[in-house]
This record gives sequence, C-alpha cells and structure tokens, in this order.
Amino acid sequence: MRLATMDPRRSTVPEGPSLYLLKEQTARFVGQDIVRADGNTWAIDTARLAGQPILAIHTWGKHLLIETPAMVLRIHFLLFGTYRIDEGRDKPPRLSLEMQDGGVMNFYACSVKEIDRDTFAAYDFSADVMSAQWDPKKARKKLRARPDLLACDALLDQEIFSGVGNIIKNEVLFRIRLHPLSTMGALPPAKLRQLVDEARQYSFDFLEWKRQFVLKQHWQAHAQRTCPRCHIPFHKAKLGQSNRRSFWCERCQKRYGDAE
Repeated sequence: MRLATMDPRRSTVPEGPSLYLLKEQTARFVGQDIVRADGNTWAIDTARLAGQPILAIHTWGKHLLIETPAMVLRIHFLLFGTYRIDEGRDKPPRLSLEMQDGGVMNFYACSVKEIDRDTFAAYDFSADVMSAQWDPKKARKKLRARPDLLACDALLDQEIFSGVGNIIKNEVLFRIRLHPLSTMGALPPAKLRQLVDEARQYSFDFLEWKRQFVLKQHWQAHAQRTCPRCHIPFHKAKLGQSNRRSFWCERCQKRYGDAE
C-alpha cells in the first residue's frame, strides 16, 4: 500500500510518526472497556483483556503501549507491522480489540507481549523524537559518549533516537549534508547539534506530509537515484552495524572521520 495515498485508519508502520498518528486515532478508546480480544498471538492470554478498561495509550518509537488494570500490553511493529482501525484485512490479525463504541483495533505482523510495571516504568520517553519529553541534550551526550558510532547507525539507535527509521535516517543525513559513514567523534559541535535537531524536525515534517498523503513526494534521498542538488547519481549500499539501505551523494554530503 502506498504511503502517499492510504487511508489514515490503515497504515504500515516503518517510523515513529506513524505511531504518533495511531495514538491520535485511538485516543477515543481511552476510558472505554475492551469487549472482545482475540487474534493469532500465543504470547498473551487475550481472555484477560476482555472487560478491561483502557487506562492510557502511549507510544515509544515503534512500540504501542496499551495500559489496562490487568496488564500493560506492548505492541512492537518491528519492520513490517501494520494496523487497521475500524476495519480489517484479508488475513487474520495478530491481535484484535473491539471496544465499547463498536470501534476495533487490528494489528498485523507485529510482536505482542505483556510487560511488567517495572519494565513499563523504565521507558525513557526523553529519547522519543515525537515525545513532548524529548531531550536533545541527552541525545547529544549519548552520541559524544560513542565516538566511533557511524552516522547511519546513530540515527537508527532507538536508545538515542526512538522512532527514527531508515527513511528518516537517509533524509536527515541528506538535509544536513552529512555522509552516512561519518563518525560521531569527528563531528564538529555544530554539526552534532544539527544532526540531533534535524532528527526531530524531520520526524514532524514526515508526520505532516503523511497526514496530507504526500510523503513520498518529499523524499529527496531515500530510494532516489539522483542527487537533486548536484544532479549526479546517488550511491546506494547497506552500511554500518544496522546493515540498512543508505542513499547518499559523495559530492555534497561531507564525510567526517576515517571509518571503514
């Protein structure tokens, strides 16, 4: 399904902004009771959810956290997870929750798990680029503590930039003219600050374009063939420990450091 034209009630979830949309779409379910819970997951006892009120819905990166008196439910969308609100797909959901008002949340190709209260309390929302608690100072401190970390891996580290995925990674590095094989220890302070600030800014740009169904139209580097600044072919390779696809221009994206 193309991100640029999809119904906002149905989504692939490659990046944190999609979870932000999901949280908005499910806000009406907070305070309602779950009247039916089933699916093909074996990780939780879905019967325990029936009759439980939803106390709160939280997001952290690609995690959706549904808080009930009986349990805190963690839905991790991994690389290919999807959801449907108030409708289904032509395949059985991993988890389906029907609410008092007749609304339904369906989740597919995701990990479903019950987490304990201590694990829930340990979530660092200051690392989530979409959160009101986002703390750029903490992000810069974490990056400075890992001088050999590559830029392409830094942006995908969910303990530093929770919610940033591969699209955002490629677009941020292109925006700030930074080569993906640059090392954190070699970045000038201003460039490090720019990396942190742009990770959040682009995430909210991503969110707005997704709301308008024009996300792909704004891609300048990700999955593109030619640099729009230099009009030369992009390089493409799977880079870093993350081994995810990178698209970059050797002319306008400066490489800092001597990483192999």
